[in-house]
Amino acid sequence: MTSTRAAGAALTGLALAGAATLAGCGAQGADGSGGGGGGGQDGVTVLASFYPLQYVAQQVGGDLVTVDNLTPPAAEPHDLELSPAQVREIGTADVVVYLSGFQTAVDEGVEARAPEHVVDAADVAELVEHDEGTDPHFWLDPSRLAAVGQAVADTLAEADPEHADEYAAGALQLGEQLDDLDQEMADGLAACQGATLVTSHTAFGYLADRYALEQVGISSLDPEAEPSPARLREIRDVVEANGVTTLFSETLVSPRVTETLADDLGVRTAVLDPLEGLSEDAASAGDDYVSVMRANLAALEEGLVCA
Repeated sequence: MTSTRAAGAALTGLALAGAATLAGCGAQGADGSGGGGGGGQDGVTVLASFYPLQYVAQQVGGDLVTVDNLTPPAAEPHDLELSPAQVREIGTADVVVYLSGFQTAVDEGVEARAPEHVVDAADVAELVEHDEGTDPHFWLDPSRLAAVGQAVADTLAEADPEHADEYAAGALQLGEQLDDLDQEMADGLAACQGATLVTSHTAFGYLADRYALEQVGISSLDPEAEPSPARLREIRDVVEANGVTTLFSETLVSPRVTETLADDLGVRTAVLDPLEGLSEDAASAGDDYVSVMRANLAALEEGLVCA
């Protein structure tokens, strides 16, 4: 594998108008609890729009930063709405890390508040099209997430030049960690190359591309879209033609359609985590990006038809 070391709804007018004057309420903090934002805290304040970007900022910044997350634990980030206080926090954070095109409310908040130091993951993650649309789920390929880590380190150094060396070291350490994870995933799925991965929706295109799997989504990139009867018949044909034994549902989205289809086809179900968010229970248990990706690997090794 190539080394990686080199490397929702729209805001209302009321929210935008009132954001400048309302006091900040706590966005979700690094531990999933409510946390304050802005320059009043010790150290550099970083505001991430959803969990994978929060994880990167925490790993790169370490004890030098305080990281808040705009998306509450276990919430569906696509549907995020921002309070006026959260919009204000976008303007007061020292660094904002987000993914343009993924959360409409955050896009509008960034445009309205124009923070000085911003990392747009879309600029460095090299997004591609899957299922006839630009796929935002780049973080399911660890190598792409490592590239965002370097961009975060560079931007933190701009906001806090005194600690530039520490941020560079944090990005290097994160890159090594993700490189190890990437190799672990590649080794674990080596015998599964070409296997058919049937998922509840097409959130796993980057993972499939990275490890040579063939993703087939019951629904499209929109996790709320209901598959048509014709699509369900197509999935049945795929399952039967490829000897698929497991359909994969996911966290944060109802498994009803996947489980019903699996029952009809006489196959199993398993859960993959698209890592759009980390639940409070998972955070309390000490889980993080790497441990969840390893759990995904275990589910794939068990559920895919491999050589």
